[in-house]
Amino acid sequence: MSTQPAPGQPRQPLDVKAVPFGDSALMVSVAADDDEARQAGSRRLREILLEVQPHGLLDVVAGVDSLLVEFDCLAISHDQLAQTVRLAAAGSGAGTAGHAHGSEHFVIPMVVNEAFAPDLADVATELGISPEAVLGHLEASVLSINLLASAMAPMMGRVQFPGQVSRCREPRTNVDAGSVMVAGTNAIIQPFPGPTGWKVIGRTPLTICDIRENPPTSYKPGDTVQFSVVPESEWEKLQGQFLRAARGQSAAAPASSATATEREN
Repeated sequence: MSTQPAPGQPRQPLDVKAVPFGDSALMVSVAADDDEARQAGSRRLREILLEVQPHGLLDVVAGVDSLLVEFDCLAISHDQLAQTVRLAAAGSGAGTAGHAHGSEHFVIPMVVNEAFAPDLADVATELGISPEAVLGHLEASVLSINLLASAMAPMMGRVQFPGQVSRCREPRTNVDAGSVMVAGTNAIIQPFPGPTGWKVIGRTPLTICDIRENPPTSYKPGDTVQFSVVPESEWEKLQGQFLRAARGQSAAAPASSATATEREN
């Protein structure tokens, strides 16, 4: 896998910050002017480290905009690994512009009804817009998967909401698999039934994580996602299908939620 920048694509060298995190780990981040640039830089740096495999490296755990780099403290020191990380980033030609190498795009259908979207009205009230407008903002946003959270849940930013969405005052003890949830300007999908404090505004009929598949998820940090509200009548046809990348499709604003609602009616 090449980590060289595309011809003609301007990039600023990654400004890598690495600080000790316990006896055998570094917390590594990329200095940048905005969140998206930091997140993109961290994703590219993770690619580089997994490709280069520095001596003593054990694992690279992705955070929202940082990396936890775990290593064998008997094989290499904090300072030695930090220097190796900086040299690997500099030698790769990676920088703070452009998309991650080999990223995929996903279009994820979601159904919205009273049972599947119990918090949609509350989110609309909080943002001062209609429920239809909430869905419209979601559909019009091209989201980037920043990290895989618990149970391989894809955590995505940023939804182009006109404000921040708060979390539930009382977390739910169980949310169905496929639930599409928002908090702040981030979105996440529940891969398996479980508790959450995020607000639920829809559900996808697709299976996004399946241990029978290899790998069990088709998405990774750096991939992009768009949601598309579909009629409830589509649920049975799509239910249980494994989520796969939208081959041959580029990221572009899909139909508005109002149009999707009209199709359902």
